[in-house]
Amino acid sequence: MGADLKLLAWVGGEFFMHHMEAEGFRVVRLPLTKPGAFSWEELCAACGAAPDAVVYTDRSLPPPLLGLERYPCLTAFYCIDSHIHGWYPLYAGAFDLCAVSLKGDVARFAAELAPGRVLWLPPFAEDRYQPRRADKDFDLLFVGSVDPETTPQRHDFLRRLGRVFPGLAVRRGDFAELLPRTHVALNIAERGDLNFRVFEALACGACLLTPRIENGQDELFEDGVHFVTFEPDDEHDAADKTRSLLADGPRREACSRAGFARVDAAHRPRHRAAALAALLRQGFDVDLPGQRLASPDRARSAALRLLFLHWADTCGDADLAARYLAEARRLALAAG
Repeated sequence: MGADLKLLAWVGGEFFMHHMEAEGFRVVRLPLTKPGAFSWEELCAACGAAPDAVVYTDRSLPPPLLGLERYPCLTAFYCIDSHIHGWYPLYAGAFDLCAVSLKGDVARFAAELAPGRVLWLPPFAEDRYQPRRADKDFDLLFVGSVDPETTPQRHDFLRRLGRVFPGLAVRRGDFAELLPRTHVALNIAERGDLNFRVFEALACGACLLTPRIENGQDELFEDGVHFVTFEPDDEHDAADKTRSLLADGPRREACSRAGFARVDAAHRPRHRAAALAALLRQGFDVDLPGQRLASPDRARSAALRLLFLHWADTCGDADLAARYLAEARRLALAAG
């Protein structure tokens, strides 16, 4: 790799990490498989040098980066689960930039940073998801975990749908292997989120039946062209739409082809890497780290102090709790 590539510390999930190299970055991943925290010095040691930028890619864990407001490099948060964690916008405000998966939450994050520093970055489908020929073993298939304790809304909806459409099948496993085997693929969006399953199902060439939601779904896809929608949590509408699709093979094939073509043209990892890289370049161009260091945000420090006190009480790990308490004390001093 060329020496001119910027060093990017990629903390958390993998996502489209490898495609960032084509955008001018040398990427070092610091995976998070459980709660933990990195200081600036620890990040530098793990990377073998001071990174030019740090990107935290959402792992639905407690805050993993300490002293963010003092990092001498560009910082960004790639946020996926904003519909689950209400504290995310507050933490995101400590970063220079933020990319948000759900369009409906962009305004909340922009209020903490600034509109020009928050990017809507929708989900995508990995390149391995591709159409393939397979015997159709299912009329209507949902692929995913279903548990009355961990996914109660999903469990309840599938139970009701199964009563009015007995041909419903529920499986766990690889989308790429299972979805080509169904006439109609079912998606569920418990919290109105435009989830990865939409993109992955279309990339597999499935005829997708998905809830009618917001969060930018109708900006990226057209109902009746790329997929078919049903009223959220309405098992009768879902069953009726399934029967209509099963009775019309050409319509299913047209949706499958159009859905795949749309995802393949605009919603692959390379597309998301290009968008995030453009956002990072904007941050470099206007020297966001320099602006942040020149004008410390005392109100932000005070708010972050409360966040770290909360996690010190609730993280369940004595060593991590001690680090969070130390961070809270430091932020108290910074807030004055």
